[in-house]
Amino acid sequence: MKKLIYCGLLGSLISFQANADGLYIKNIEVDGLQRVEKATVLSYLNLRQNSNVSQDDLDVSFKSLYNTGLFSDINFDTSTANVLKINVKENPIIGQRAFDGNDKIDDKILEKEVQLAPRSVYDKAKVQQDVQRILDVYRKTGRYSVTVEPKIIERSENRVDLIYEIDEGSAAKIDKINFLGNTHYTGSELQEEIMSKESRWYRIFSSAENYDAEKMDYDKEMLRRFYTNRGYADFNVQSAVAELSEDRKSFILTFTLEEGPRYEVKDVKINSNIEGIDTKTLYDDLEVESGDWYKADDVEKSVAQITETLNKKGFAFVDVNPEFIRDTENNKIDVVFNIDESERLFVNRINITGNDRTLDEVIRREFRIDEGDALNVSKLRDSRRNVENLNYFSKVDIQTDMVGDNKADVNVNVEEKSTGYFNVGIGYSTTNGALIRAGVTETNFRGRGQEVGFNVGISQRTKDYDISFTEPYFLGRRLSAGIDLFMQDQDYEDEASYDTRTTGIRPRFGWKYTDDLYHYARYTYSDNKVKNVKDYASEYIKAEKGSAVTSSIGQTLVYDKRDSAINTKEGYYLSGGYDFAGVGGDTKYNRIDVKAYKFYTVADYFTFKLFSTGGYIAGYGGKDVRLFDRYYIGGQTMRGFEFAGIGARDKRTNDALGGNWMMYSGVEMTFPIGLDELGVKGRTFWDLGALGKPDNFNSEKVYYSSKIRQSIGFGFDWMSPMGKINIDFGFPIVKERYDEKEVFRLNFGTSL
Repeated sequence: MKKLIYCGLLGSLISFQANADGLYIKNIEVDGLQRVEKATVLSYLNLRQNSNVSQDDLDVSFKSLYNTGLFSDINFDTSTANVLKINVKENPIIGQRAFDGNDKIDDKILEKEVQLAPRSVYDKAKVQQDVQRILDVYRKTGRYSVTVEPKIIERSENRVDLIYEIDEGSAAKIDKINFLGNTHYTGSELQEEIMSKESRWYRIFSSAENYDAEKMDYDKEMLRRFYTNRGYADFNVQSAVAELSEDRKSFILTFTLEEGPRYEVKDVKINSNIEGIDTKTLYDDLEVESGDWYKADDVEKSVAQITETLNKKGFAFVDVNPEFIRDTENNKIDVVFNIDESERLFVNRINITGNDRTLDEVIRREFRIDEGDALNVSKLRDSRRNVENLNYFSKVDIQTDMVGDNKADVNVNVEEKSTGYFNVGIGYSTTNGALIRAGVTETNFRGRGQEVGFNVGISQRTKDYDISFTEPYFLGRRLSAGIDLFMQDQDYEDEASYDTRTTGIRPRFGWKYTDDLYHYARYTYSDNKVKNVKDYASEYIKAEKGSAVTSSIGQTLVYDKRDSAINTKEGYYLSGGYDFAGVGGDTKYNRIDVKAYKFYTVADYFTFKLFSTGGYIAGYGGKDVRLFDRYYIGGQTMRGFEFAGIGARDKRTNDALGGNWMMYSGVEMTFPIGLDELGVKGRTFWDLGALGKPDNFNSEKVYYSSKIRQSIGFGFDWMSPMGKINIDFGFPIVKERYDEKEVFRLNFGTSL
């Protein structure tokens, strides 16, 4: 007995007449083909001519043919004896593919994401997948109200144009960031540590207020680093939730934290389970010391340094694992570094993907491990940190993949971000008056890791221009090399009745001995002019009217142990510099400058800065130190006094003459004033300073005293959208009668 079975799929029909033993197919006919060959259709079928087929055979063949994406409609007909007729309707070919309405994201970015391209086969399923890909691209930029509508325009010869109509909508801003469980640090302080920021009017040029899920994941890591580097070894982000508003235009982020106790390091030990290792010699590699607050970065550095020392001694396969023994009653922690043998693995290949712009060598040179080396987890971790610190990538992912019994590939996947910056700022300084600054900087020029910058600043009293170039790996070595071209006009009419112009060039080199110890060397050639000297100016100034060429070499050694260069709370900074002028030119001098800063925070909120700076310059070969090479105290250095307000002055004209040595020290305390959300903090200070006398000093014509001046005062720091702004009110408490006072001071810029 025969029966008729219908099997429908996506509007298509299989008509199958069979007996109990199935259906015998002698011929297979295919109708409706235009571009696709019959052989191609037959290759996807799970059946052959001159054979018996079952219902399952037809079902599998039908699904296989449909899944090719070549056809919009398929029909299997077995109504003719021993013949399978396959009627198809081919999907059209895409002629043009376009994006419409995408102002915020360039076509090139979207083209990389979508699957369907011109001259490919149109497929409804793939269109929907591409729509989702486009939505994902926009959501990564914080635009969650975006809509994408695919439009089809039919053309002749079974061709279509595919247009993605995009309504980008507005970026989903972060309306509020909440922190739960934080008792030692305020929400405003924690916001300073993460990338995500609450939407504010002054962040119109920043993407930090746009929600990004990947950025939020990175925020969790930033919070962990912040706490674990301040003693909170048990810190944990219990949850991080982003709630989207009903209108899909804003988010509320909530981080739930478990701070735990703050631990002080009680004891530090090194244990080895490998014969031949003398642990006593490894204690010099430790950054962790008894009595310090626990700091995760110091533990990681210690692991890296111990591993490197052992590698140099021939122990290539070692694991250094820190163990933490907590005394929760007294909030003490013992740190034990256990040294064990590791599995004997070698690096087979280092594969880098995702760097469409950045050259492979720029990433490879940051690795502390090479192909063929023993696989070292510590060095791999250091390599990842180095690549992240380049600041060229929004994501750096490093995974290992075994490719043999003792070999592994290191797979590096990066996601590039914009490395070009345009900055513009306007403001007012009590020293220089109204000012405007603008500049362009590219930190990854041509994908080679080079930095190129051009900056210009114009105010009522100054004009300065600077063009710079830096090659971070000169001659393929860990040696930075750069060059600066500069010009500056400075108006000293108020202080000393003259103007100056300096133009010059400065080649420079720099290298790192360690992560904290830097060394810089430079050569400076400059033409320095004293001009516009007034008739009533001091005789000392008139004597220096004209030009003088300075040709000098110098170097600076820096040891930086601050926890952060931007928002310092703990640590210290030391630097010493020496300059020698006289390699040709008109100027001859030796100059030494030193700086020392110490930071520490009390009760997590009150940060003290103790600082001391000094300098000394002396001419030689019968040459006096010229006006523009001398030291001047006051203004930003020695608050409460005008710029060049301290030191030697002409008794007749009151012109400032500078000095051949200087000392500026003091103590400053920064504290919250309830405006943390706006980036405003208060501070109080006590400054001490003194200035040495200049060359050709004549006590009958020049006022001078080496007495240490002192001032006290208060001020505010504002991290504004245009940079750091300092407002100070200073009051001299020890001064000379001829010193020039300045109670109020406003300044743009960042300094230690």
